[in-house]
Parts: sequence; structure tokens; C-alpha cells
Amino acid sequence: MTFFKTSLKAVAAALLVQAAFAAPSFAGEKLDQIKKAGVIRIGTEGTYAPFTFHDASNKLVGFDVEIGEAVAAKLGVKPEFIEGKWDGLIAGLDADRYDTVINEVGITDARKQKYAFSDPYIASKAVLIVRSDNDAIKGFDDLKGKKAAQSLTSNYGKMAEAAGAELVGTDGFDQSIQLVLTRRADATLNDSLSFLDFKKQKPDAPVKIVAEQPEASYSGILLPKGDDDLVAAVNKALADIKADGTYKKISDTYFGQDVSK
Repeated sequence: MTFFKTSLKAVAAALLVQAAFAAPSFAGEKLDQIKKAGVIRIGTEGTYAPFTFHDASNKLVGFDVEIGEAVAAKLGVKPEFIEGKWDGLIAGLDADRYDTVINEVGITDARKQKYAFSDPYIASKAVLIVRSDNDAIKGFDDLKGKKAAQSLTSNYGKMAEAAGAELVGTDGFDQSIQLVLTRRADATLNDSLSFLDFKKQKPDAPVKIVAEQPEASYSGILLPKGDDDLVAAVNKALADIKADGTYKKISDTYFGQDVSK
């Protein structure tokens, strides 16, 4: 029995030593593979405007697509976009279908347990939107007793309901904003990025933001865990495109302002 225990301890110790040597060898491995291939494979939906979608000519475009192209250029490689549905998009990173996911992936503690993230590159806030001629609603407290156009299962819907609003169910932002415009709803509590995109497309639409939540939600570039060199290289690329004005140009194109914070 003593020999058996000793043997187990010896095996365990050997495994620990092996792991200790194996871990550092992985550092930089993914980055080296990307540079050797000359291509970074980027997972994205392709159906999520204005971030990643197909234009009238069926070309893949969008804010996240241009961010991916700019980051790839700074890394000295070409981007290869691989499209997939959101439900399986992150899992595709586990299956090595691509090297990274750039698709407005929110940075959460749960995801950080399994994956690495770049520094945040875009921020969004919950905003309260009303018609331009609505002076009765000036803040979230004014939603009490008012009709709010919301996706019923969304966090925004729950926030509006908690503020005392009567919910008018919708399929998403586009329908919600239309109900506000046609006065079938008094307001919608929604995503600041969606509003900025809408106003970029329709600057004369008579809607305005009257309040916003101070806390922002951030998205980052999703990366496999374990290669700190790759994370550092992507972070440097993001810092470089912000420093040289590339980020601002992309942000202005899709949102009309800097959306990094």
C-alpha cells in the first residue's frame, strides 16, 4: 500500500512538472500560427447590422468587420471572416474553426472564466427614447403609467417594467422606435448603439434621448484562453488604430461619434 501511494505521488509530481513546462510553450503559439499562415480567422454572424452584415452587393460589411480588418492589418496578416449563427459562434472558437470572434461579444465574468478578451473596444448604455415633441418624459421615473415599446423578454423590457411602465410588446429596436414615432407608445428603453445607428440612417427622425443609465456595457474581441502574447498583440493593434485615427473614422461611419466609452 505504501509503495502504491508513493507511486501515485510520483506520477502526480511528474504530471505537475510536465504541465509546468507545457504551459509556457503554449504562450505565443497561436500568435505564431497566425503570423505563419498570414491570416487571422475571424468568427462573425454576418446578420447583425450595423456591426456585421451584408450590403446591397452582398459584401460583408459593418463596424465589427472594419475593426477586424484594421486589427488584422496592424498584426500584419489578412482577415478571413467565417460566418455562423450566434448560438454556435462562441463554441466555434473551442472547435478551432477560427482564431477569434469579433461580433459585439459582451465582456462578462462567466465568459472570462473560459475565454480571453481584448481590452474593450465599444461601449453601450441603456437610453430612454421619446418623440422629439414629448416634454412629459424627462427621465426614467417619468415612465410610470406610460406605454413603453419593448421586447418583452429583454433586459430593457424588464427595466422599463420595473420603472412602472406598461409594456407594448415588439420584436426589437426597429419596431419599438416605429411605435414611438407613430405615438402608439410613449417611449422605448433601448440600446444607445442602436439609436445612434438609427439616427445615422435617418437623421431627421423626430426622436430624442432624454436619459441614459450611467453604467456602460462593454464588448471585446474574444480570444482563446492561454496565449497572452496573442491577447497583447490584439490589444496593441486596438491601441494603435485608436491612436492613428482609424478607430474614430470607423466609429463615425457607423455611429456618427466615438463609441469606445
